[in-house]
Amino acid sequence: MKHFQRNALSNALHKIPPSSINRTASTLLGLLLVLPSLASAEDYYVKTRGYRVEPIPDPPTYVRNLSKTHQEFRNVEWLDVGLDHRTRYEYRENDYRTTPAQANGSTFRADPDNLFLLRTRAYLGVKDILDPFRFVVEFQDSRSYNDLYETTNADVNEFELIQGYGELYFKNALGNNRPLSIRAGRQALELVDRRFIATNEFRNTTNNFEGYRVHFGKKQNDWDLDTFAFHPVTRLKYQFDEPDTDTWFYGGVLSLKQLSQYITFQPYFFGRSVNGDPYNPVVSARKNNQEIYSPSLRVYGVIPNTGFDFDANFTKQFGRYGVTRAVSNTTTVNGVRRTVTTQQEKLLQQDALAYALEVGYTFDHDWKPRASLFYGYGTGDKVPNSTATDGTNQRVDAFYGFNQPWSRNDYFSWDNIHAPKARIEFTPYQDLKVDAGYNAYWLENETAAWARAGLQDRTGRSGNFLGHEIDLRVRYKVNPYVDLTTSYGRFEPGSFTRAQDKSNTATGPYTSQASNFFYFEVSLNAFGDGKI
Repeated sequence: MKHFQRNALSNALHKIPPSSINRTASTLLGLLLVLPSLASAEDYYVKTRGYRVEPIPDPPTYVRNLSKTHQEFRNVEWLDVGLDHRTRYEYRENDYRTTPAQANGSTFRADPDNLFLLRTRAYLGVKDILDPFRFVVEFQDSRSYNDLYETTNADVNEFELIQGYGELYFKNALGNNRPLSIRAGRQALELVDRRFIATNEFRNTTNNFEGYRVHFGKKQNDWDLDTFAFHPVTRLKYQFDEPDTDTWFYGGVLSLKQLSQYITFQPYFFGRSVNGDPYNPVVSARKNNQEIYSPSLRVYGVIPNTGFDFDANFTKQFGRYGVTRAVSNTTTVNGVRRTVTTQQEKLLQQDALAYALEVGYTFDHDWKPRASLFYGYGTGDKVPNSTATDGTNQRVDAFYGFNQPWSRNDYFSWDNIHAPKARIEFTPYQDLKVDAGYNAYWLENETAAWARAGLQDRTGRSGNFLGHEIDLRVRYKVNPYVDLTTSYGRFEPGSFTRAQDKSNTATGPYTSQASNFFYFEVSLNAFGDGKI
């Protein structure tokens, strides 16, 4: 494994011919000369095999070093470039996700939607030539067409600066091949297993932040520490995005790779602080105070010569979670009773727990089939309408995470959930990849909400079985410039979901029918695959 490249020195020493003193001396001298390069070549980083939880690299996957694109640019190693376009057609039938209220008051997407999503990205990064100063700019244009329902900032974000930051990069500040990186400005990033902070690659728009990021070392080192303090960026569909300066999202990820040949340990901490304004006269500007702390531990690895791999993540959340409730006060003036209702903020104690466990096995076969089992758990609020009763919020805050590993239909996130999953992945041909899965979902607490669908039964009488989902995805690399992806997902509602069918009442409509989601997308990369 790359993990133990330092053994190359030991192996070379054992191969010195004993028959020649001069040759021995020459070999030793040569080894002394190449020792620094052997040390700098060490790479302790091992990718997870977990399903869709490997963070995208930095720079993003569509970016190429200009020296790797065309022969005439082979000496321009100081410039990273990217130009990428994706067109996706989506068909959704009985979509359970909520949508902004329509004229009839319904939030259920009752009719089939045929949607075209277009995303174009451009990237420019300068490194080495101006060191220690480096900089990156990245633009993105996200649009949707043929929408049956009102669009949201998950689909539309026109002409936007995704990244624009300056960086001080000191290559050996912490020792040989152990850099120190300090970035300031607008940034997009993914950390740990993408469940708490991700760019949301599948979605048509991107999560990003403004602030500071300091990285001690790099992921190839035996240890590294990635820290940040950001304002999240509020996506505005048709205007320039703005940072939410009332909110700080901060934390650090320590990655330890030298403790074991087979395991990477990642203790990490994320936090979010909101300086709220719950009584703002402008309703849309109201926000509650919040101070959420999320200490966590992730361990993952690949066990060589066995075919097994694993990925586990555990998190505990505590702090304060502000909610606003209506409070009524009745007074009597001159014999006339008057009731005045006001909004008051209450700070609940945050007390949530979540974990995600995956075990996989890769078979010794030309198709490289990998079978895996997964179980995800996240607490939901124990008492309905807890703003008025127990004073505690147990709902997991998923921060800015990536939902696709939970559901192809994008119906679930890491809160109020029991989610077992079985999956198979294989590569029948070099440029063709296939994966398929079966998922089942239960509410962790039957009186708490299924947030992504906006459904809740505070009595708990509907049970907790939400339903199950099957999905299939096929990816094909046509050539270095063109990639195709097609996928189908079907969600069959369970007892809880069917109990919410209100299609025959005045409060509806809703449905207890199965939902279908199909998409086909074409991705074009102007600079190819970077393999000249």
